[in-house]
Amino acid sequence: MKRAVVVGSGPNGLSAAVALARLGVHVTVLEAADTIGGGARTEELTLPGFRHDTGSAVYPLGIASPFFRSLPLGEHGLRWIEPEVPLAHPLENGDAVGLLHTLNETAALLGPDGRAYRKLVQPLVQAWPALVGDALSPLLHWPANPLLLARFGLNALRPAQQLAQSLFTTERARALFAGLAGHSNVPLHFAASSASALVLGAAAHATGWPIAQGGAQAIADALASVLREAGGEIHTGVRVGSLRELPQADATLLDVSPAQLLQLAGSDIPEDKRKPFANFQRGPGICKVDWALSAPIPWTADLCRRAGTVHVGASLEEIATSEQDAWDGRASERPYILLAQQSLFDSSRAPAGQHTAWAYCHVPNDSAEDFTPRIEAQIERYAPGFAATVLARRTHTAPQMQQWNANLLGGDVSGGAMTLEQIVRRPTVPPYVTPLHGVYLCSSSTPPGGGVHGMCGYLAAAVAAKHMGLRLPPLATN
Repeated sequence: MKRAVVVGSGPNGLSAAVALARLGVHVTVLEAADTIGGGARTEELTLPGFRHDTGSAVYPLGIASPFFRSLPLGEHGLRWIEPEVPLAHPLENGDAVGLLHTLNETAALLGPDGRAYRKLVQPLVQAWPALVGDALSPLLHWPANPLLLARFGLNALRPAQQLAQSLFTTERARALFAGLAGHSNVPLHFAASSASALVLGAAAHATGWPIAQGGAQAIADALASVLREAGGEIHTGVRVGSLRELPQADATLLDVSPAQLLQLAGSDIPEDKRKPFANFQRGPGICKVDWALSAPIPWTADLCRRAGTVHVGASLEEIATSEQDAWDGRASERPYILLAQQSLFDSSRAPAGQHTAWAYCHVPNDSAEDFTPRIEAQIERYAPGFAATVLARRTHTAPQMQQWNANLLGGDVSGGAMTLEQIVRRPTVPPYVTPLHGVYLCSSSTPPGGGVHGMCGYLAAAVAAKHMGLRLPPLATN
């Protein structure tokens, strides 16, 4: 029997383990923390009975993931909850724009720009299974639908600020697109900053922006249950200091950052092979706040009161300035906020009649500054009286995010800067392999990058399996 060891039990580590175990490989997962999940964990951070997603919270790529869709996760306890409104974006005049489930409803919200939005997004929605399969693959691969990917790429490779200004005439449409592009974690004038906006926009109409019932932990727990059913083992509280400490295996897969790979390998990786990993660029960090609330957030705009996710940033210009500040090492006075209000749709998150909220903003990497006052001021702009609903809060600065999860270097939740160069080389070509025989990188620092979708782990497992003389079955594209 072939044997594999996986270091790290985040969604990618667990996905790699599941993929190999279902091939008949004996897999052992080692996790330093006492709880599995990596960035997908749920904890009582504020008050008893208030369950907060400590890391990730909303899963447009989770429900769309070809690998997740190939697994019986529902039989192992995972339930997706789709909010009434996937995304809302409040505006200065008390109105709001957003992504609704249907393309036509969203286009109607955008008024004069509805036709341009439909023209941009409709082809992606119609060919969604093929698009998401290609988008969640290494950039350098033969696509399932070459013409579709070429059409997507023409816009995806453009700077988001430029694309929004060229396609849309109204501030509401530009602000919506800028908020989506803010997920790219790079300044909006960078090449390829439009890619996340296009994928996330299409996802809202194709498969949705769901949350996990009970919290992010349910995703990790379901993957772990599938793994154990396939014969895999998980050991928590095991901190690996060196690859030499690991048991003998045919393949070792590391759900860690490139910098951590170098630490684990030590002198086993020669100096002339270390450069791609040592020079891998971090993205901005985040400052994250979780709240226990006495009531729902009192948004002025009704659309925001019905949304699972809210983007808080007045305009394209304000969001672009905030993202540029974080990249350049400055503290933004009006940071762009990504906020989730899971308890509106999942009553298990808080005691009856009370609520939780989750939000973060991008900050300079490793900034120890507490942005809580600025984050709350941004929310108060569009939800007067928010402060009066706060029962308790818990803030994680960027260094504290890394302390919670060692993969989040300097608070970077994207696994490394999503610049065009690092999208192509993440961190090596070919991806997943390392200079060490039988050792593979499977974290979000590999293609296709950040997000809870498990595809980094699955694709790394496919490479490891091939080197072991095995072959993973292809994933469905419909």
